[in-house]
Amino acid sequence: MILVSGHQLAPSLASTGFVMPDFFRKEYLLLLAMVAGGLAWGLEPVLLAGGRWLALGSAGLLVLAIISTALRVAHHAEFLAGKVGDPYGTMILTLSAVLVEVIILAIVMNHSHSPTLARDTIYAAVILDINGIIGLSALLGGLKHGEQAYNDDSSRSYGVMILTAVSISMLVPEFIPPERWHLHSIFTIVIMILMYALFLRMQTGPQSYFFSYNYPEKRKWPRARPMHPDERESGGRTGLAIGLLVSGVVLTGVLAELMSRALSTGLSGLPVPPMVAALVVAVISASPEILTALHAAMADRMQSVINIAMGASLSTVVLTVPVVETIALLEGKPMQMAMTPVQSVMLLVTLLVAAINLNDGETNALEGMTHFVLFLTFIMLTVIGL
Repeated sequence: MILVSGHQLAPSLASTGFVMPDFFRKEYLLLLAMVAGGLAWGLEPVLLAGGRWLALGSAGLLVLAIISTALRVAHHAEFLAGKVGDPYGTMILTLSAVLVEVIILAIVMNHSHSPTLARDTIYAAVILDINGIIGLSALLGGLKHGEQAYNDDSSRSYGVMILTAVSISMLVPEFIPPERWHLHSIFTIVIMILMYALFLRMQTGPQSYFFSYNYPEKRKWPRARPMHPDERESGGRTGLAIGLLVSGVVLTGVLAELMSRALSTGLSGLPVPPMVAALVVAVISASPEILTALHAAMADRMQSVINIAMGASLSTVVLTVPVVETIALLEGKPMQMAMTPVQSVMLLVTLLVAAINLNDGETNALEGMTHFVLFLTFIMLTVIGL
């Protein structure tokens, strides 16, 4: 029991470990984001009418608020993932991240005049996940641990599904006659849903060992994932985590709406490449995954890195594309989903390098460096407007 002013705190509250000062200490990022959102909502007319630089500064602060919210969403998703274990845990992590990305993308698309924003965001997210997250994680983890083991069946399964999904949704549209775009959109929606349904069945069914450490007769598996500190708390923490996760997702939508208005006002008239807005969306949604993956790599848990990065890439394509194509059908005008030649080459090279590097069940610093160099190349191409 806990004494408050001479009285015992209700056992139900004490058993959950919920103490108000402790709550504020743990959730200060979420609370600060809420305060920032409230101030931006109330002062929005002033911020938008105060000139370009005030609008861009406000957008920058709101981006930080969204990242803070996304970090707390990922934290609570990670706690829930620890409760259910892999592969369900990884599924919760990737779905929560993709949900945040879809919400931000849908809202930014509503305020952007770029017909390629959805395509560029998906492209940027896949490059960031595979080359950025896996590259940096394998590089740093390899320098610390040497070779790091993972289940090579998972990387091959992820890779072939990503290649198939990208080809159908972002390569094939280049050859679709304009008057037939409705048919291709409907076909793409159905195929993406079927692919993800089969993926979920394999990830959670009898073949779930494809996506975990525990594979029969595999060698040199790393130690089990350490228990998350919050997992030691009682079951009452689960309900609070679910509530905060949902609240964080809703807050993300509100902040994204405010950020997109400020960003649209600030960038209006500037010669900024369309890819910049797409990269902002991708970085915001991937920020929790980056931190989680780097932590896993330094703890010698490369399987978690593969599941997070490749799972997020696959989920981004097969879940975001149906949303985008549905919006296009409802609005009666097609989205420009066909990649540019530069994007096609970069993505195909990325998937080819991943197929070679992630084929033997072990990563090292050299393999990580090759992916990270491709990520730096992507940044260079973005800066020069390609």
